Amino acid sequence: MLLTFEETVKLISEGKYLHLAGTEDLLKKLPKGNWIGGSTEYFMARAGGKVTNKLIYINPYYYYDCFKIKTYDVESIADVTTDAYDNGFSILILPFDSEIHKLYADKASEFDGMFMKNIAGWVSGINLGASGQTPIAVNGLTGEVCTDKAVAMHVCVPDDKVVNISIVNIFSADENSPVIKFQEEGFEAKNCTINGEEVVFSEYLEQNGIDVKLPLIGDYAGAGVNVSFKAIGDDGIVSFYAPVFSNIEYRFAKPIDNYEEEFRQKLLELKSTEAVFSCNCILNFLYGELEDKHVDAFFGPITFGEVAYQLVNQTLVYVTVS
Repeated sequence: MLLTFEETVKLISEGKYLHLAGTEDLLKKLPKGNWIGGSTEYFMARAGGKVTNKLIYINPYYYYDCFKIKTYDVESIADVTTDAYDNGFSILILPFDSEIHKLYADKASEFDGMFMKNIAGWVSGINLGASGQTPIAVNGLTGEVCTDKAVAMHVCVPDDKVVNISIVNIFSADENSPVIKFQEEGFEAKNCTINGEEVVFSEYLEQNGIDVKLPLIGDYAGAGVNVSFKAIGDDGIVSFYAPVFSNIEYRFAKPIDNYEEEFRQKLLELKSTEAVFSCNCILNFLYGELEDKHVDAFFGPITFGEVAYQLVNQTLVYVTVS
């Protein structure tokens, strides 16, 4: 739910455990307490998609008794899985384009026990139309405002409850797409191979009229993982919202006739699902034209990357406890 600054302060003063999302300016002014937060001005609320620098999105966790709030740097981020409860969920916030964001994107799948714990979360960001902002993550317990560290809230749930992390992804690999491979790993690429032939990737995209609103789909042992396009520079370098890897084969996503309608239909199928946490990608918000559009499921921050164990893109991530 979206609340005013004053309403948020009241909940913090009552000792409530909270996951927050709001502007850098608002989060920095909040008092210390049992909360974590990340910066964004984009939200999905019950009234519809909203862009605001006046309100704070809140996930309250009144109904659980066992919590840990932690800050992680690049040396300790692998501990996020060992700190997580065996039966519970963790909400992790990573500042966009920070070293810890990049390290988590590259290495999270290698963390000990990663897929045995329920690690969800998001990448904090800025208003794309405003200047002078910095993505932050905040440990409300200590008051630490981080541009280069991650924060997490680990929540323990009763033994008779089951936690699930799920994603909504409207994309699938186009079976007619060529196979794309990258030799250089990371968030940028200049060259790649297309069906075994080396090309300048930006030139290939332009010459073939590729719609970069649609992601690349990486084949992870049969599971498709999105890698979204961020920008194409004047120097011909293509940048992404998630890293590409040399041992993964990629294809272009299958074309979608109506982005907004495809996304809406996916959500309608899950209308009755009650989530304790959810977040949605900024690209879904923009390309699906969700501002002021009402949806019937999954409310929370609009993000610059999503965490469903490892980093994912152009997806909606949600956590259920049943």
